[in-house]
Amino acid sequence: MTKIKTKTKTFSSVWDAIADTPEQAANLQARAELMRQIAAIIKAKNWKQADAATHCGVTQPRMNDLLRGRVSRFSLDALVNIATALGRRVHVALEVA
Repeated sequence: MTKIKTKTKTFSSVWDAIADTPEQAANLQARAELMRQIAAIIKAKNWKQADAATHCGVTQPRMNDLLRGRVSRFSLDALVNIATALGRRVHVALEVA
């Protein structure tokens, strides 16, 4: 019986593992972080999805996508607009990689 050697690849983050480029990974990570923060605001306000959707200017199914973490369905622009509708300002910081 022949042993098959497999090489394990290690990534610094889950985003690096699922993205094709470092740029895509950074974009995914930024979107996911914005989504987490928006979801936390909605949870703190005890809003149902329909209430949150009304406050954010989106449909209830769209809010469902956001609260379920469906990152691929949101652009950074859309998430900034939703955060702004919640009365928040988005601040972007650059760090040395």
